[in-house]
Amino acid sequence: MTHLRKMMLDELQRRNYAQSTVDAYISAVEDFARYFRQPPDRLGPDHIRQFQLYLIRDRKLAVNTVKQRMAAIQFFFLRTLKRAYLKEEFPYPKAPRRLPSILSQEEVTRLIDAAANLSHRAMLMTLYSTGIRRAELVHLKVGDVDSQRMVIHIHEGKGRKDRDVPLSAKLLETLREYWRCVKPRNYLFPGQSADAPLTTKAVWFACHTAVKRASIQKRISPHSLRHSYATHLLESGADLRTIQLLLGHADIKHTLVYLHLSQRHLHAAANPLDALAVSDVAEVRPSRRKLR
Repeated sequence: MTHLRKMMLDELQRRNYAQSTVDAYISAVEDFARYFRQPPDRLGPDHIRQFQLYLIRDRKLAVNTVKQRMAAIQFFFLRTLKRAYLKEEFPYPKAPRRLPSILSQEEVTRLIDAAANLSHRAMLMTLYSTGIRRAELVHLKVGDVDSQRMVIHIHEGKGRKDRDVPLSAKLLETLREYWRCVKPRNYLFPGQSADAPLTTKAVWFACHTAVKRASIQKRISPHSLRHSYATHLLESGADLRTIQLLLGHADIKHTLVYLHLSQRHLHAAANPLDALAVSDVAEVRPSRRKLR
């Protein structure tokens, strides 16, 4: 391990960053140094800008991926090397604001019923009925399912925060049947061994397989079930603060997006066009122009 790598690792661990973030940040700085074939502490603002253009133009990485790489490089210079760079030296590309794909309740039913096996069905039902993230799902332990209090305990979710989410009676029934068949001892959804969690890629595969079997045409991922859970809660009358707590959002601004997705809120106000006494469309003279 190089001296610089150890310095950065120590700074990340001192701040109690998640292991996935630590791995991503270390890898990003290694890529940065490898691109210029120089130790990263010999590089500066001009190299940072060149590297960002390389990520966007040549590698065509997604905006959020580029932003994470820039955050890692910023951490290295400001926190590890203690250099007094201005934040303007670390430009972040502007991300397009796209609304996530949402499944209707009928589509969620089709998706769950199309699961390839009982394990896939249990995973999909857990994702939808709790709104947890993929990484949180694979790290659930058998003991996290609390049937006495009817909650599921999520330990060290995003931001290293614990929270509880309600346990659906229907989900509990499915998980009990799943437990009788699989007999998980440690992780609720074990990987290659009982003491290893399932990979997040396996969860994506379970979802992708069910989407194809259900003939759903939307672009759906496991995270879409989290968005659908939150939207359906809002449509059924839950308030934003409650949804924020259930999802584990640090800031309620991340929860506000569901106002744009909830049909109940979208149609809460009358459309002003409907109040106009316009003439009957059948009496309007048709256009002479015809499409060829």
